[in-house]
Amino acid sequence: MYCDCILPLPLESSLTYSVPAGLFPQVGQRVFVPLGRSKHYIALVVRVHDVKPEYATKDIVEVMDDAPIVIQSQMSLWKWIADYYACSLGEVFKAAIPSTLKKYVKPRARRRSSADLPLETSPMHALSDVQQQALEQIKSVWRSQPTCLLHGVTSSGKTEIYIHLIDEAIRQGRQVLYLLPEIVLTTQLSERLRSVFGSRLGIYHSKYSDAQRVEVYRKQLSDEPYDIIVGVRSSVLLPFRRLGLVIVDEEHETSFKQQDPAPRYNARNVALMMAASAGAKTLLGSATPSLESYDNARRGKYGLVKLLTRYEGLELPEVEVVDMKEEIRRKTATGLFSSRLLAEVRRTLEDGYQTILFQNRRGYSPLVECKTCGWVPQCPRCDVSLTFHKRLGRLSCHYCGYTTEVPALCPQCETESLRTKGFGTERVEDTLSQIFPEARIQRMDLDTTRSRSSYEKIIEDFQEGRTDILVGTQMVAKGLDFANVRLVGILDASAMLRLPDFRAHERGFQLMAQVAGRAGRHAFKGKVILQTKEASSDVIGQVVRHDYEAMFLSQSEERQCFFFPPFCRLMDIYLKHKDEHVVEHMAEEMSALLRQVFGERVLGPMTPPVARMQSLHILKLSLKVELTANPILVVARLREVIAHVKSKDAFRSATVTLDVDPL
Repeated sequence: MYCDCILPLPLESSLTYSVPAGLFPQVGQRVFVPLGRSKHYIALVVRVHDVKPEYATKDIVEVMDDAPIVIQSQMSLWKWIADYYACSLGEVFKAAIPSTLKKYVKPRARRRSSADLPLETSPMHALSDVQQQALEQIKSVWRSQPTCLLHGVTSSGKTEIYIHLIDEAIRQGRQVLYLLPEIVLTTQLSERLRSVFGSRLGIYHSKYSDAQRVEVYRKQLSDEPYDIIVGVRSSVLLPFRRLGLVIVDEEHETSFKQQDPAPRYNARNVALMMAASAGAKTLLGSATPSLESYDNARRGKYGLVKLLTRYEGLELPEVEVVDMKEEIRRKTATGLFSSRLLAEVRRTLEDGYQTILFQNRRGYSPLVECKTCGWVPQCPRCDVSLTFHKRLGRLSCHYCGYTTEVPALCPQCETESLRTKGFGTERVEDTLSQIFPEARIQRMDLDTTRSRSSYEKIIEDFQEGRTDILVGTQMVAKGLDFANVRLVGILDASAMLRLPDFRAHERGFQLMAQVAGRAGRHAFKGKVILQTKEASSDVIGQVVRHDYEAMFLSQSEERQCFFFPPFCRLMDIYLKHKDEHVVEHMAEEMSALLRQVFGERVLGPMTPPVARMQSLHILKLSLKVELTANPILVVARLREVIAHVKSKDAFRSATVTLDVDPL
C-alpha cells in the first residue's frame, strides 16, 4: 500500500511513500516521513492507493493521528487556493495548520480551556425599525442568491444585525464564521458576542498562543465544535462541518490579503468560495465597500442592502477641511498641527470628551537629512530611507528590519547638522505631550501593539476613559466603537492620495471615511478636522460630503478607461535576484514569452516603488485578464512560462513570485 503526502514545503507535487505493515493511514491524517538523507517532516496524507510509482519509495515512519485532522471540505478548498493563487498544496498546509501540529510531538489529552466554560449571557438588543428592515432585506436577498453586500454607514448598527443573523443560523443548527480584518477589532467584538452567545464562541488569530490555536482547531474537529468562530484571515482555513453563514466585516480592508509568504490569498474571496461549497450564505459588510464588491452588487452578482442612517438617527460627523498650505503661509500652524485642530483638541479636553488623531505612518520621522550636504541614511539592503524612532534612539528599515544607531555627525560632511523631516505617530505623540502636558495620551501602531496584552490594554484604557487622546495609524480607522469620542483629526490627508497606485483615491477615501466614522457614535454629533495640502481634491470633497457613491462613480469611470479592476483581473509577477543585470535579462525574456501568449495584456517590466529589498533587485510584470477568462487556466499558463524561464541556468537562483488579485 502507498500514500501520497503533502509536506509543509513549496513542492510542486505530493510525494509517494510506502506504508509498512501494521500502519493504516487515512486521508487527512498526519504522518511522520523522511525526506532526503537525514530530514524528517510531519506530512499530510492526501491519497491512499496501491499504484506503485516508478521510483523507489521510502516508508512512512509513524501515523500521528487516530482520526483525520483535515476534512474533505478543507482539502477541496486548499486545492482551489493552490490553483487560484499559484502556490503549492504544501504552502497552504503550512499556513492552515497551527505550528504545533506540524511538529513531531506525541499527542496529549486536551485540556479544558476557559473558553469551554459557561460565561453568563444576556439577551440580544432589539433592532430599530431601520435595522429590522435591513435584516429582512438581507434575508430576502438570500432567498434568490447566496451573497449580499450590506453598505451601512459608520455607526449604523451593522454589528447588531450580524448578531441577529448569527442567532438565527445557530438555531438552525449551523455554524458561523465571522471574519475581521485586524486583530485589534476582536477585543471589542468578542466581548459583545460572548455576552450573547457565551461559550459557543471561539476566537482564532495569531496573537493567541499556538497551544490556544491548537485547542480551537481540535475543537472544530470534535463532536461539539464552536458554533461561532471570530477571527482574522487565517480562520478561513479552519475546519467547519456544518457552515451556514459567513460574515466578512469591513470587507474592503486590504488586511484580508496575505502578502508574504505564500499562499497570497484574499480571505474575503476564499470565504466566498468556502461558503458556496458548503451551501452557506455570505454577508459582506462595509461603510466603504471595495469597488470590486460594490460593482458586483450593482451588476446583480451580489444582492445589495443599504443602511445609510446612523443608529437612533444620529448625524454623521461634520468634516472641516484645513488647507495646510494656507496655515503655513500665514504661519498659524504649530509644527504638525493647524491652529483649528489644536483649538478643537483643547476644547474637547476641557469638555471631558476624547480625541483620535490619525497619521498613517509610524516612527518619529520617516527621514533624517543633513541640512549641509543633503545626506540621507539609507537601508543597506533596501532602496528606502531609514525611519527614525526617537524612543529607541535608532534608525530602522520597515521593510527588512535592519536597525542602526543615529550618527552623531554626518558621515559624508562630518558636520553636526542632521535634522528630521516629516512625521510619524511617535512624533505626533511626543509633540502633543509638550502642547498638552495635562492630557493622557496613548499611541496605537505596530510598535505599541506587538503583543495581545498591549493592544487590549490600549483599547481598554481608551474605552474606560483613562486616555484622553489616542494617536494611531490605520489601526484606529477599523471598526472600533468608542462612546466618548467627539473629535477626530486627520493629520496628513495628502500623503494618502499621492501614492503611485491606481487604488490611491479609493483607499484614501476609505481610510478617511472610516477614521472619521469613529467620531460622535453615541448621543452627540462628532467633529472631524481634516488637514491637507490638496484641499480642492475631488476625494477630499467626497469625504466631506460622506459621498461614497460619487467616489465609486468617478473611480469606476477612470478605471474603465484604463482597463483596471473591477473591469479586469490583475496578476503581478515579481522577479528578484541579487544581481541587477540578471533580473533585467530575466524580465526581458519572460515578458517576451508572455506577450506571445497574452499579447498587449502584459505590462512591463517596470520598477516597483521599492526596487531593492533585502539585498535583492526587483522588477515587476503585470497581466490584465478579462473577467470572462478562467483565472485558474490563466494561472496555469503563467506558471508554465515561469517554470520554462526558471529552468535556464542563468536564472535558477532567481526568485519569482506570482500574486493573483494584488492589492
